[in-house]
Amino acid sequence: MARYTLRRLVWIVPVILLVAAITFLLMHAAPGGPWDRDADRRQVPPEVQRQLNQKYNLDQPLLQQFISYMFVDVNPGKTDGIGALDLGILGKYQVGEKTGSTVTCGALCINLGPSYRQRGRDVEEIMFDPVAPGTTVLDSRFGYSIRLGLLALTFAIAIGIPLGVVAALRQNTYADYIATFLSTIGISVPGFVMGILLIYLLASGLKLVPVIPQSWSQAGVWVIPVIVLGFGTLAGTARLTRASMLEVMRQDYIRTARAKGLPERTVIVHHMLRNALIPVVTALGPALAILITGSFIIETMFSFPGIGREYVTAISNRDYSMIMATTLIFAVLIAVANLTVDLLYAWLDPRIKVGE
Repeated sequence: MARYTLRRLVWIVPVILLVAAITFLLMHAAPGGPWDRDADRRQVPPEVQRQLNQKYNLDQPLLQQFISYMFVDVNPGKTDGIGALDLGILGKYQVGEKTGSTVTCGALCINLGPSYRQRGRDVEEIMFDPVAPGTTVLDSRFGYSIRLGLLALTFAIAIGIPLGVVAALRQNTYADYIATFLSTIGISVPGFVMGILLIYLLASGLKLVPVIPQSWSQAGVWVIPVIVLGFGTLAGTARLTRASMLEVMRQDYIRTARAKGLPERTVIVHHMLRNALIPVVTALGPALAILITGSFIIETMFSFPGIGREYVTAISNRDYSMIMATTLIFAVLIAVANLTVDLLYAWLDPRIKVGE
């Protein structure tokens, strides 16, 4: 298993490079650029755009730009400035002297580059620095998104799997009908609609949580975002668990286990559930990545300080470094989630040989 894991980890590198190349081409194929307008939506003069492109290597061929961002950036002497023009969010630059050549390792060395729209800040600083002083990386935008995704997945698993098991064991009873109804609601209702409904019920009506959180350090303010983000996964998990359990229950080895006189709990937990969870785990691996990467609407709705909002803002602002960095982070999370799913197969079913 160690060799298989190492081989899969090595294969992540070309996958990430392919994702980066596709993202880079699509990003530059889209109309517009990072210097089209300033923070006040004023048109940036063409001369200023030209010098900004020169400053950030955007005047180079696309292949050279991609190599510089991903691998090694060899930056010859450039003019560090574009005159005393105040461009709002683009910053105020002064004409400077030529600087010496520098060699900088690229994104593969976790050097994600400067943000083109947030003056004087690097992308890794925006992503990984704590939003409040005296805290850890868990309180950064990346940490908040990871925590939100993990909490939503825990919520979906803790309720979805038992709900599916009960529905299968009590097929065609009220318990089954209620579980099926909840699953249908979770899959059919969009997240933003459920978010508005929960805000009205829990925040505005019952006043259990604040409508507008003042700080995300309090556990209570996470309740609604976690429910909204995880309810769709909960519904899908419940339906898949129910279908898988019904299929496993009809297998010959289940009848054999009961004929041996094994306790019903042992039959359900060790024989039914363990085998029924294989397709569920297959779906939960990508679901974790989707929960982490697909929380754009939820983060915007609740003003959540995660990387999803930064991603959407970067796309609208054509902040190339931020788009590339966020996409690479999402790609790594998805690749790791898929690897984790493959490794869990061998634990759930010893008959499955990982790597074969």
